[in-house]
Amino acid sequence: MRNHVLLFFAILLSFCASAQLTVRQSSYIFVDGAGFTDAAGVAPLFVTDEVNIVEPGSRIYLRNEAQIIQGTGTTGNSGEGELSIYQTGTANNFAYNYWCSPIGNNSNTNGNENARVELIDESTGLTSSSDATFTTAYDGTSSPLVISNRWLYSFVVSDEYSEWILLDETSPIAPGLGFTMKGIGAGGQLYDFRGKPNNGTITNSIAADQFTLIGNPYPSAIDALLLIHDTDNTNVDDDGATTTGALYYWEQQPTDHVTANYIGGYATYTISAGGVESFTPATFFAYDAFGNEVPLPPPGAVGSKVARRYIPVGQGFMVEGRPTTAPGSFVYVKNEHRVFQKESSGNSYFFRNDGSNEDTVSTAEIPAPTYNEHGLNIVPEDFKRFRLNIVFNQEFTRQLLQNFHHTATDGFDYGLEAPASDYSPTDASWTQDDEAYVIQAHHFDIEKRIPVVIKAENQQPIEFSIFDVQNFDVSQPIFIHDIDENIYVDLRTQNYSINLPSGIYDSRFEITFQSETLSTTEITDEDFDVFQNTKDSVLTILNPNGLDIQSVSVFDISGKSVISATHVGNQSNYHYSTKSLSDGVYVASIHTENNQVISKKVIIKN
Repeated sequence: MRNHVLLFFAILLSFCASAQLTVRQSSYIFVDGAGFTDAAGVAPLFVTDEVNIVEPGSRIYLRNEAQIIQGTGTTGNSGEGELSIYQTGTANNFAYNYWCSPIGNNSNTNGNENARVELIDESTGLTSSSDATFTTAYDGTSSPLVISNRWLYSFVVSDEYSEWILLDETSPIAPGLGFTMKGIGAGGQLYDFRGKPNNGTITNSIAADQFTLIGNPYPSAIDALLLIHDTDNTNVDDDGATTTGALYYWEQQPTDHVTANYIGGYATYTISAGGVESFTPATFFAYDAFGNEVPLPPPGAVGSKVARRYIPVGQGFMVEGRPTTAPGSFVYVKNEHRVFQKESSGNSYFFRNDGSNEDTVSTAEIPAPTYNEHGLNIVPEDFKRFRLNIVFNQEFTRQLLQNFHHTATDGFDYGLEAPASDYSPTDASWTQDDEAYVIQAHHFDIEKRIPVVIKAENQQPIEFSIFDVQNFDVSQPIFIHDIDENIYVDLRTQNYSINLPSGIYDSRFEITFQSETLSTTEITDEDFDVFQNTKDSVLTILNPNGLDIQSVSVFDISGKSVISATHVGNQSNYHYSTKSLSDGVYVASIHTENNQVISKKVIIKN
């Protein structure tokens, strides 16, 4: 019954041009989102103009993913009462969440006010709560809720780790500005945000080539498409958009509180005006005590979280200014970006461990995204795409996404491309105008050559592979071309492994779609057999088809070459002593005379 009454109430308000919602004299409105689905297209609570929660005892409770959406009114919310909305944070006390408060200080002044971390409560019942307390110790506690204020930071127009701004629980946080906070205990922590709900247009500073931590500032989801393609964020004088159009989400592998032991990175998300999502997962780097990225110790990882189009309540993320962003610029978040989307729908995701108008792009004809078995966006038929994985020393993977569309250019394509956010001495990227990119777009051309930049701080084995190949003809090869070795490897049929000395390789590797060896018979793994003769301590390579072998190399797990032979020939078998080798896993690379390479793992045990 409650759901039906509230739904009628919301529709009634939406038809009244001056509609507002007022709660007075210790009354409350309880909104249960359990009875509403995203597909219904109606938010549990919609208000055209302002929300007034007047007296201190007045309340609005949003529960079970209920959300409030407000229209085009400009009065601004007010009141000394509170809106209460939940969000669940990270599952580990060593890992940061990036937050953005959906509420601010509650007062009878109209308009948004600064948030403070002390406005977060502990939920003690369906509508009851108690104030969180704070400690300077490293760890907080779940119940009673004690939050460590050692890990509260904001980040405004900078690219330096040293310029994180330390906060405490009373520090004012401007509406829309993000902040960091570590989790609590071993389980996901439920936080109760209580205060005046944010409403209307919210701006935060942005600067050229600098990052700012912002987020979703409302007690509802927002649409990343509407945010990224809002004309106030794209059509800024003749220099184009203020930001790169990418959202950067932090993901961390929990370790401990020592900065030098942090392992984390930023996932990257953007979306085209037509609703095509592009995403690459976080690549986990380790950090030194100054926040600089360093080579990752084993076992390493790649992020497992996938950003979605609809940004949930409380989610913080980084944005970066374009090189052309003028001084004094802002990034805009508006009521027009707000949508009712539950996290439980699968189209909205909080990064934790465990209506339109003339100012915004219309989404009326844009279909909802669909996803494949990897949880990745399926592109329309007029797009092509693939993902290039580069594995460094079997420790971590950098994933690069390449989009192809007839509208893409050789310049920057807003909503289809994203610069890299990480600057590690060991990494990989696409390149454009001498800038590193993790997502890139081109017009497809069979003769296109796309450079791949590799940075290796130390000598190490590197492996190239692809997946998520969409809308390419099954017969169309995708080659990695090793220019120095004049080797073309079709990554659709095999991976390419190579041991690289330390250095920056900005003109050695490229993706191509045709090779100088197209007329050559394709060589596969089945053309060779590699195994260890344990009895005689001999590595044996069988070449039953008598193929011409240019060289044979064997690498240990650290990338060190332990066996090397050149101008091998076309004998049917070869034998190499392994008596001096330690037991373990090795990689044998066989280079043929027609510039193809086969890599096979072999276990050595003497």
